[in-house]
Amino acid sequence: MKNKTKISDWNRMVSGKLYNSTSKDLFIPHMLGLIRCQRFNKISLWRFFSKKRALEKLIPSAKSNNLTIFTPFYCEYGKNIHVGKGCFINYNCTFLDVSPITLGDEVWIGANVTFATPNHPFLPNERLPKEYPDGYHDLEYSEPIIVNDRCWICSSATICGGVTIGENSIIAAGAVVTEDIPANSIAAGVPAKVLRKIDEDDRMDVWEAYLKNEKPMSIREKRKIEKQL
Repeated sequence: MKNKTKISDWNRMVSGKLYNSTSKDLFIPHMLGLIRCQRFNKISLWRFFSKKRALEKLIPSAKSNNLTIFTPFYCEYGKNIHVGKGCFINYNCTFLDVSPITLGDEVWIGANVTFATPNHPFLPNERLPKEYPDGYHDLEYSEPIIVNDRCWICSSATICGGVTIGENSIIAAGAVVTEDIPANSIAAGVPAKVLRKIDEDDRMDVWEAYLKNEKPMSIREKRKIEKQL
């Protein structure tokens, strides 16, 4: 006896299973996300409250969390983006939020950063849309992205689906992150690799440097200069 229970393509999509991207289950939420994203981008900065309301309509988790996004900003659904308190997203970022994208508290995202959760089969005859026994399907899948508290993702980095970035870590400009990054780490490169841990030698005493109007310099940098003298 056949199981008549139908699993929606939305549930398939957000749970990382194969789903049909042309499904009627996805058409309305996808279009709503694209329309709300377009509206958010088009509202002038001086219309502060209208822009804030448009952002919260696009990304419901932004409400009461003090999320700041510089436009243009691009996403697919919006409601699959989950943010903590005090996050900042710079110009021209793209969040392909097919699977959930989760940002912890006080995460900073540089300009031109891409979060890419979707994925496709490698073999062309499985990747390309075609007719199946129950109709035309464009089958793909996705994996979530998690960026934990106080991370800094620098400009033009790409974060791939399935990646978790540990708290306080820094992803260098232009890096392509394909694997998990542990907490308190600096990662760079294509693909990104951990360069080293962040530690007390990175302290700059920023308040003292600010009061003295000095160039900020870490303990590590000062030691390097002293060795050269």
